[in-house]
Amino acid sequence: MSIKKITTVAELKTAFDFRRNVFIEEQQVPEEEEYDEFDSLDAPCDHILVYYNEQPVGTGRLRIVDGYGKLERICILEEFRKFGLGKEIIVGLEQIARDHGLIKAKLNAQSYAEGFYEKLGYKREGDEFMDCGIPHILMKKYW
Repeated sequence: MSIKKITTVAELKTAFDFRRNVFIEEQQVPEEEEYDEFDSLDAPCDHILVYYNEQPVGTGRLRIVDGYGKLERICILEEFRKFGLGKEIIVGLEQIARDHGLIKAKLNAQSYAEGFYEKLGYKREGDEFMDCGIPHILMKKYW
């Protein structure tokens, strides 16, 4: 498995295809809420792909928000979720945050995934909230 920063339109389209599959089709997130102004190569953020056996199977992005590396749009195709790739995406995005000189990260985790993020050092902050009809919690990590 490996992580690659997205640098081409074709790679970005692959990431969008994964997000469509996972968020829009699987989780029923409205399409108009899934894509935003940060979904381009020119946007002030970094998009990545995670590869398994040299095949792209997941994605995520990092934006700098209020001094945090904000991890967003993290997803893996269903049939590849058992291989530890979620951790690889998080570690890859955290490294990009470090490369930007940041010392902390945050994310809005789907509530069912709280335990996964806790194992990676994230701590819950605040109450559960709804986003796109799905319960979420804010989680933060400092290094």
